[in-house]
This record gives sequence, C-alpha cells and structure tokens, in this order.
Amino acid sequence: MTSPFLLFVVGVGVGTFGTLVGAGGGFILVPLLALLEPTLPTSGVTAVSLAVVAMNATSGAIAYARQRRIDYRSGLIFAIATLPGSVGGALVSRLVARPIFDLVFALLLIALALFVLVTHEEDPEPAPEGTWGYAQRELVDASGTEYRYSANIPLGVAISFAVGFASSLLGIGGGVIHVPALVGLLGFPTHVATATSHFVLAIMATVATGTHLLEGDLSGLLPQTLLLGIGAIVGAQIGARLSERVRGRHIVQLLAASLIFVGLRLAAQALFAV
Repeated sequence: MTSPFLLFVVGVGVGTFGTLVGAGGGFILVPLLALLEPTLPTSGVTAVSLAVVAMNATSGAIAYARQRRIDYRSGLIFAIATLPGSVGGALVSRLVARPIFDLVFALLLIALALFVLVTHEEDPEPAPEGTWGYAQRELVDASGTEYRYSANIPLGVAISFAVGFASSLLGIGGGVIHVPALVGLLGFPTHVATATSHFVLAIMATVATGTHLLEGDLSGLLPQTLLLGIGAIVGAQIGARLSERVRGRHIVQLLAASLIFVGLRLAAQALFAV
C-alpha cells in the first residue's frame, strides 16, 4: 500500500487543480492511481477516483457557494440529467472492452480542447430574449461582479447525460468535459461554469460512487479512498481561493491543456491495448 502521507499529498494536489478548473480532478487521479496502486483492477481505480471526486466536488461547491458563483437553477437541471448516465456508466465499466471507446473519446476530447480555445469569449453575449430553449441568467457574486448570460437548457441536458455516462465509465469525474461544454457550447462565463460544474459534480459523483459501492468495487479500498479524499477536501478550498485570482482566459487555457492531456493518455491506453 502507498504511504498514507503520499496519498494525502496527492489528494491535496488533485483537489487544488481540479477545483481551480472545475474538473473535479479525476482525470489526474486515474493515471496516478494506476502508478501508485498497480494491482488495482480497472473497476477499483474508477470507484476510488469517483469517490475522491465526490468529496472534492462537495468541498469545492461549498467554497464556490460562499463566492455566490453557482447557477443553481441550471446546475440542478444538469445534475438530474447526469444521474441516469452515471449509473449506466458505473454498471457498464465492469462489462465493456474499452480500447475503441477510449480512442474515439480521446479524439473528441482533443477536438473539444481546440474548439474551446478558438471560440472562447471572456464575456459571451446573451441570446436574444425569447429564443427557444434559452433561459436568461443574471448572477452577482460575493465580490460584486455581475454575470449576464443565456443557458441553452435542452443542449445542456443532452450534454450532461453524456457526461454522466462517460465520466462514470472512465472514472474522470466529468468536469473536464462539462466545463468546456458549458463555456464553449452553452455560453457560460468561465467562473460561473467552473462553480456550477462543481455543484453538478458533487451530485453526480456521489450517485456514481454509491453505485460502485453497491457493486463492491470499493471493497478493501476505503483507507486509501479516505486519505485521498481528505487531501482533496483541503485542496478544493485552496483551488477555490486561487480561482478568485485567476482570469477566465487562463482557466480556459488550463482546461484545454487538461483535455489534451487526457485525450493523449486515453489514445495511448487504447493503442497499447489493441
């Protein structure tokens, strides 16, 4: 077993970066777990990662709630949409042979990274009043910054279902997909997207973790999970504080780099498995 101190430190790092970019940190934790605990089966890696993401996202969501940057109305709708997908992904993770899925998904992630970099606007214009499917949103955060934007609810629901399935299957938490989609496809301001993503992740990852728990995937892994989770809870508070000092453009660049990293890792994993 990896030393308790190292697991805690890894949890802090994962929680800090994951919360800063709104991605939960699972995309970092999965490859690290494969290195730290090489004897773990895939279902165990996925289950531990999602449990840590659930703790990290809950801690981060509390911090973002204090900053008043969460779009609760959109977030609750999107969270509900992720639930069927997250349960299905957790069940399929025990059955599916993944090389082809991983390769296709890797290409989609890299394409999404490029799309977000090209199309990102610091202050997107809201859709005209009355546009079908769009809900007008206004938020004023704790620092007094005002955000005015439009939320494309039907598209957000469809994306959230897919995010729930893919994230639960891969154990990456989903924020690394959800945040770029909220920013690039739905027109959310970056800081609202990262905060709302954490709110959605807290709900989705908790449900997916419960499914893995019932399936027995966390059997014998609770000590490692708790050590990583406690570190992630601490890191989430640090990441949320850092987000107040980092411009939206830089967060998007970090996200794009994260997407490319995950895409390349999945592609290599798929090609070596073929």
